[in-house]
Amino acid sequence: MKKPQEMLAEYRSNSTLTKKIYDRTMEPLCSQYHISRMELDILLFLANNPGYDTARDIVEQKRFTKSHVSTCLHLLEDKGYLERTLHSGNNKTVHLKLLPASSQIVTAGQEAQRQIFVRIFGSLSQEEVAVLERISRKINAAIRDTLKEV
Repeated sequence: MKKPQEMLAEYRSNSTLTKKIYDRTMEPLCSQYHISRMELDILLFLANNPGYDTARDIVEQKRFTKSHVSTCLHLLEDKGYLERTLHSGNNKTVHLKLLPASSQIVTAGQEAQRQIFVRIFGSLSQEEVAVLERISRKINAAIRDTLKEV
């Protein structure tokens, strides 16, 4: 078994390299659709996480700053990609809804995400992917718990 510092270094390296692949894959979409990377990330977050549909959800889950999320939401709304709604009975929480104009961008972004997944994890069996998912959930939980303590 590797030493803890070696495992941490490898984990960080994998995270950094995965982010580079993701960035390089998504950048052409941003150029093609004339949106910022954060705008694309927000659209994909809303499309991929139907239970999370508020600005607060985006800030908490994506770890983006409130001001950047707010700015991007205004831009996306101006471009006709999403709308803000209030659900009956709750006039405080603004919910975000993707509009049909965003569907082409979202579909292209989700296809890019799928291609990244296939390129990185395509050589793994379904069982290995399932094990990786379980381990990733545990690691993510430990990271979140540690963040609360530090």
